[in-house]
Amino acid sequence: MSEDGNDFELPNDAFEPVRQRVDVQVGNFVRSGDTVYRIAQVLDFESVVAVGVESGRSVPLRIGDLRPVDAKGAKPLAADISTIADEDWKVAEQRFAAIKPLANELYLGRHQVEARSKEVGVDAATLYRWLKRYKAYGAVSALIPQRRGWKTGKSRIPVFAEEVIEEVIRDFYLTPQRPTAQKAVMEVFRRCEQRGIEAPSAATIRSRLNRVTEKQRLRGRGFKEKAKNKFLPAAGSFPNADYPLAVVQIDHTPADIILVDDVYRRPIGRPWITLSMDVYSRMVTGYYLSFDPPSETSVAMCVTHSVLPKDEWLLLHKVDAQWPVWGFPKTIHVDNGADFRSNNFQQSCLMYGINLEFRPVKQPRYGGHIERVLGTLLKEIHDLPGTTFSSIREKDEYNPEKHAAMTKSEFETWLVTLICKVYHQRLHSGIGMSPLKKWEIGIFGNAEVQGTGIPPRPANRLTVLLDFLPAFRRTVQTFGVTIDGMSYYAEALRPWINAEDPDARDKKREFIFRRDPRDISAVWFFDPALQQYFKVPFADQSLPSMSIWEYQQARETLKREGKKSVNEHQILHAITELRSRVDEAKEKTKKARRQAQRRTEHEKKVSPAAPMPAEPLKPSAPLLAPVTGLVEGDIDAFGDIA
Repeated sequence: MSEDGNDFELPNDAFEPVRQRVDVQVGNFVRSGDTVYRIAQVLDFESVVAVGVESGRSVPLRIGDLRPVDAKGAKPLAADISTIADEDWKVAEQRFAAIKPLANELYLGRHQVEARSKEVGVDAATLYRWLKRYKAYGAVSALIPQRRGWKTGKSRIPVFAEEVIEEVIRDFYLTPQRPTAQKAVMEVFRRCEQRGIEAPSAATIRSRLNRVTEKQRLRGRGFKEKAKNKFLPAAGSFPNADYPLAVVQIDHTPADIILVDDVYRRPIGRPWITLSMDVYSRMVTGYYLSFDPPSETSVAMCVTHSVLPKDEWLLLHKVDAQWPVWGFPKTIHVDNGADFRSNNFQQSCLMYGINLEFRPVKQPRYGGHIERVLGTLLKEIHDLPGTTFSSIREKDEYNPEKHAAMTKSEFETWLVTLICKVYHQRLHSGIGMSPLKKWEIGIFGNAEVQGTGIPPRPANRLTVLLDFLPAFRRTVQTFGVTIDGMSYYAEALRPWINAEDPDARDKKREFIFRRDPRDISAVWFFDPALQQYFKVPFADQSLPSMSIWEYQQARETLKREGKKSVNEHQILHAITELRSRVDEAKEKTKKARRQAQRRTEHEKKVSPAAPMPAEPLKPSAPLLAPVTGLVEGDIDAFGDIA
């Protein structure tokens, strides 16, 4: 329901973005189904033992089934990144700068917060509040100024009583004197009476005490060394890569293999691999495979794949293995390529509190870890039919196109198997053990050191993907919205037609749209009132699905034919004609087969956010029949990650 009372129902094409994370740590509260639990023990990467808050019963739970307790109340985090006002971003960035030296500390003492409060001129209690909010959501947008008034998910006890409880926990309960919970309850009663505040119930106070994590309890109650031994991970060799996901490196390379198309199984060329790896453990955290050179979209896909769980991805490729890697890194370390320097990517990293660090110019040693991993994988590829090897000398008289035999899907299944069953399991000379073992030690620890715990899992897959995809600002007209000359319309736009800018009455209001360049047949519209995304298709439903590169080539073809004013129907006919040429030529030429395969990959519509498509692929518009791809030139387009 829109604010003006207009009903429209888009059950499969609308969702509210959620940027909370499921923090799987002992003592934290989570939801499974309709029940709230407190985690009592983490068994492994797949399961925990939790206690029902109301029933008090202990039950085993799958980590993949857990959800944040108050995800529905996270309205400040529901906004699209681009809708946050510049002044609010400045405030959030200032607050984040104030707490940043403290945010990544595993164990935080009062003296550190008080010292930081003096440095930045902010009250220590305020810093604690900002830290608590940032750590709860893991996003810088959690620090934007909030409107006054009670919000869903917040405590219903008076704010002064809440402050007294926090004060008692900080100054009384978490001290070397180690007072009991009952004494802490009585201390809250005493301080409330002194200040003339209505005291909360004993049960409420005890519930707040139960939220104190084991790490905080050990640290605050005089077991500093025990806390270090139990939770502090071993140090690595890369600067600041001292624990899992402290530093993740990303790089691209063309794979040393010629692949074949799905239809004729004839050569179409080399794919590109974008790979991300955890420097601490050398685990591969994610990848993106396509027939196209790297750009902002390949980076978005790789980062999204890196931070999301891989269970469904393994099912998609029918690989029976473990890949227990997910979570946002503290730092992403990259080279100085333009694909990493886009404003959207930098803003997305800021949203999730990721420090984007660029490799120093002319100092290649800083990229050595990721380059060695890529080199290891490429070396394994040299055993496959169709390999190009890494040099002319190695290739000698071998003809890779003559021996090419694997399709992209077959190669990707092989790659996932290689990563999970070989590379992750094999002894790594740089760390003295396998990457998977190092990762497990960093997370769970061993007899000497226990790790940081399981990383928080993103609560919503699609939100993560959209946050990293390209964004556009557009006004809404009576016919809908226009992006790159193509019109889009859906009922979700109707309330905002010719809407005025609330800050400038003589201007029309601009709204945020996000788009996957691999399929521009629809865009995602962010409704600022409902705080939801809506999928908006082409206004002309006769238009087929197409990539941005396919569309751009059709426009260029029409321009060369002297048609200055290009409309959608001309685009449709141009694409139909170009695809027809491909259909005739793809059995004859490698470029045409490559273009046809690119389109096939785009139509799969598989992404890290949706590894398993809910519906089978639908054919293009009837008038296009079985034609696919383009023929004119070898477009530098993006393939699919599937």
